[in-house]
Amino acid sequence: MLVAELSQLHRFNLTESPSLPDPAPGEIQVAVKSVGICGSDLHYFQEGGIGDARCVYPMVLGHEPAGVVVKTGPGVSGWSVGDSAVLEPAVYCYHCEFCMTGHHNVCADLRFLSTPGEPGFFREFVNLPAENLIPLPRNLSLSEGTLVEPFAIILHSMQFAAVKPGETALVFGAGPIGLFTIAALKLYGARRVWAVEPLAHRRELAKHLGADVVIDPAQVDPVRQVLSDTGQRGVDVSIDCASKGNTVNQSLLATRNAGRVVITGIPSEEYVQLAFHVLRRKELTFFSVRRSNRESHTALQLLSDMPQRFVPILTHSESISKIQPVFERCQSYEEGIGKFVLNF
Repeated sequence: MLVAELSQLHRFNLTESPSLPDPAPGEIQVAVKSVGICGSDLHYFQEGGIGDARCVYPMVLGHEPAGVVVKTGPGVSGWSVGDSAVLEPAVYCYHCEFCMTGHHNVCADLRFLSTPGEPGFFREFVNLPAENLIPLPRNLSLSEGTLVEPFAIILHSMQFAAVKPGETALVFGAGPIGLFTIAALKLYGARRVWAVEPLAHRRELAKHLGADVVIDPAQVDPVRQVLSDTGQRGVDVSIDCASKGNTVNQSLLATRNAGRVVITGIPSEEYVQLAFHVLRRKELTFFSVRRSNRESHTALQLLSDMPQRFVPILTHSESISKIQPVFERCQSYEEGIGKFVLNF
């Protein structure tokens, strides 16, 4: 089968690997058809890791997949060859302390396919537990199905943001995660959303997804503008989807007293300086987001019910055979890229 391996910093190799064995009891073999490119994939490609999680070469990235069933293992029911599905990249143990209390995303024995030692979905076939497949509705394409994984993360973050109708929100970063966040905030009833993004084409996408105000941080101090716009009060909730430069601390500064700050982005650095006394004096509630926690079914339902609200995030697609130049294009933010999908 065809596999795209990250073989070293900035370099993918296309290789042929042996065919997979038949799926084990309770498993399904899937032909991967479409995989979205995530910001964490770009971290691995550009920086050789994410914070303290370093690459172990060669490794197979890709964790926003959709595909088609090709074989079912013993004991599997409800699936047939040819069925289209969204594929979940996280494999949980279901019996540790954290799974048993509903915190599956921090499972003590979590396997996340697309991390060092756990091959992801930039490969032609994969065997998965049956519970890791979700039927793809007929009105969504396989490419559109790749949006489920990132959207599920945003729905998880909304639990922490706890937006009430009429509240105000600030989003740092208008990449795919930031764009989904903007759309979700409006869906949850946010009255006014500010989006901070240095790239012009992403500011336009942010407006299209629902941002009321877009800010170019190269031209305007976002904290100063938000405070000015809110009569020095600040927003009810800030969500940092960039985690670059000083955006974590800008989130603290731009949020009202007793507000909420949610960090969805992943800093490149292992340690981040924090304006703790701003956090303390305002008595802010400060959350970090660890992927999603079984929100994929809801994400898929919302995508199916209102695709026009979310599908504009998808802007580019290309064959997996072009993975090297595609990642080079993504890291240079060329051509108005929102979300890029690779297809087999």
